Amino acid sequence: MAETARHPTVSMNDSPHPAGHAGPDRPRIPVRFEEFFAALAMALICLITFANVIVRYFTDESFAFTEEFSVFLMVVLTFFGAAAAFAKNTHIRMSFFVDKLPPRLALWIERLVMLVALALFALIAFYGVRLLMDDWNYETTSPGIGIPQWLYTLWLPLLSALIVLRIAGRLVRLWRHRP
Repeated sequence: MAETARHPTVSMNDSPHPAGHAGPDRPRIPVRFEEFFAALAMALICLITFANVIVRYFTDESFAFTEEFSVFLMVVLTFFGAAAAFAKNTHIRMSFFVDKLPPRLALWIERLVMLVALALFALIAFYGVRLLMDDWNYETTSPGIGIPQWLYTLWLPLLSALIVLRIAGRLVRLWRHRP
């Protein structure tokens, strides 16, 4: 990524737009929402894990819910982080070859990649709703502590939809950008 400054669609710092204006790499809606909830999920994971270590140290027992909640919170953290990464154009990518292309072609490839990502997360949201409905209809309970499974699966389509919206915003900015 050393050569990302060549393509304004790849680098956040080289945007020609003044601070506060939405350029190809600055979303109109700030990512504070995603960052807050990602930090909250991480803090809860740390708190739950620390409490479990303390309880286990003093009582040789552990909380039954810690692993189940920690895995759920890790998934939530990942999805909020992905939404923020797509919004800020810091998502993971393989740019070795694209960075060597002319800017116009690189922009078209980035648009294509964003369209594929949008389709992927739309599919995840669609099938997440189907999974949620199955968990609801069949009254599935979680394997660890027996709470309704839909409380966990509800977040899959919701956070996938958030990512779809962030990718759509990025696509709008890419279509408006001219190399």
